[in-house]
Amino acid sequence: MSDTIEAPAAIQEFVAATNAGDSARFVAAFTEDAYLNDWGREFHGHAGVASWDRTDNIGKRTHFQLHGVTPGAGPGEFDADITVRGEGYNGRSTLAFTVEGDRVARLVIS
Repeated sequence: MSDTIEAPAAIQEFVAATNAGDSARFVAAFTEDAYLNDWGREFHGHAGVASWDRTDNIGKRTHFQLHGVTPGAGPGEFDADITVRGEGYNGRSTLAFTVEGDRVARLVIS
């Protein structure tokens, strides 16, 4: 990744909460009206994020290694280069985040 910057606090918290296995902390890292898209599967708000967390994230004992973050196309947008390990998907991927303040407002995994 070029032009790597320090990860915003919201992305750091997303990673830290996942790695700690703390679902309440993970959901709290998102805005109340958050949008999450995982390869076309859409989740909305805290209830949707919690559902995805149970089936695809902490529920699968996921662990993230953050390699770097680059600015995205618009304000508050960032692309995070992450390696995923656990009982679900394993591999390296780029996650597209939109951050509002210290929380994740939008996450697209593709």
